Amino acid sequence: MPLPASSSRVYTIGFWLMALSSFLFFLSFNMLIPELPDHLTRMGGADYKGFIIALFTLTAGLSRPFSGKLADTVGRIPVMVFGSLVCFVCGFFYPWATTVAGFLFLRLVHGFSTGFKPTGTAAFVADIVPLNRRGEAMGLLGVAGSLGMAAGPALGSLLTQWFSLNTMFYCSSGAALLSLLVQGTLTETLPQEQRERFSWRLLKLNWREILEPRVLAPSLVTMLCLFPFGVILTVVPDQSQLMGTTNKGLFFTCYTLASLVVRLVAGRASDRYGRVPVLRASTALMFGSLLVLAGAHSLGTFLAAAVLFGLAAGINSPTLYAWTIDLSHPERRGRAVATMYIALEAGIGLGALLAGWLYGNVAAHLPYVHGVSAALTLVALLYLFIGVRARSTA
Repeated sequence: MPLPASSSRVYTIGFWLMALSSFLFFLSFNMLIPELPDHLTRMGGADYKGFIIALFTLTAGLSRPFSGKLADTVGRIPVMVFGSLVCFVCGFFYPWATTVAGFLFLRLVHGFSTGFKPTGTAAFVADIVPLNRRGEAMGLLGVAGSLGMAAGPALGSLLTQWFSLNTMFYCSSGAALLSLLVQGTLTETLPQEQRERFSWRLLKLNWREILEPRVLAPSLVTMLCLFPFGVILTVVPDQSQLMGTTNKGLFFTCYTLASLVVRLVAGRASDRYGRVPVLRASTALMFGSLLVLAGAHSLGTFLAAAVLFGLAAGINSPTLYAWTIDLSHPERRGRAVATMYIALEAGIGLGALLAGWLYGNVAAHLPYVHGVSAALTLVALLYLFIGVRARSTA
């Protein structure tokens, strides 16, 4: 059962096990990111690099309404288990996807993993943490995810260099399996009276079950601020090589470590000062980081942009999670989180597609690609100052 808000024990064993599960889950699929563009190129699919992220986020976004509804009816844990299971199976089958079409299909299927696991995780944590510590809790959970995101790209590149690409794929699958096993130790938090046995009728959705109107404001900001991340996932592996580094995961490691450092402080700040004021500062920082990235001509500047972007993302992420949950109704919490994640996947997917098209494997186009990201981040900043002025910032 959910932990009462009055309880002095804010962080239970269940919370820390969930953090461990998130670390392993994010480690699993982030191991793949630096090596996939070259892998696809070797198969003859250089022109399809934008689809590596876009297809993944497409199915992740499409599955969010279903995962949100199932989290609110069947339970948080079954939703998480399904997401981790997909991640485990897909990691195992990458070595067998030897054609461009087969590889892209596997990326499409793999997206179901993030369509389910994070939705269940966020709802689970919201159930067991009191309101006045919610931003801090999301910051701590983000630290666990960030550790996985930081270790994943670097570890994936090292495993590929030291052993083989297939070894890296199997290790990715193994990390997802460990995440799955950790979830088996958790106790369901959805109240018994809300639970239903799974049936296919639960997959039938009406419009009210696809998007939660209460959380459209944080969802819009999420979409605009995650567009640059889709761009970065698509072009930074190539840009890293242009900057003279052989480790294509170095940018992601710097970005994620910076994000990790600031997440806990950011969560506490949003609990104290309000969600919107904190988001205004972090989005302004993100805008500046993208301008630095667009003008980067040396490895030092390139990695400095990674650190600045990581700091901005590390503040944004737990604050947006907490703001979304603040505005949601407890009985529709899973769907509210799913709506925010739909916006997240839409931002990443659109960023990846546009980046692949604008970049076109031409290095001279990179400043324009990052410039578009900066422009959309500026739109998010203006919205936070103008569009939500009358809204609650707590």
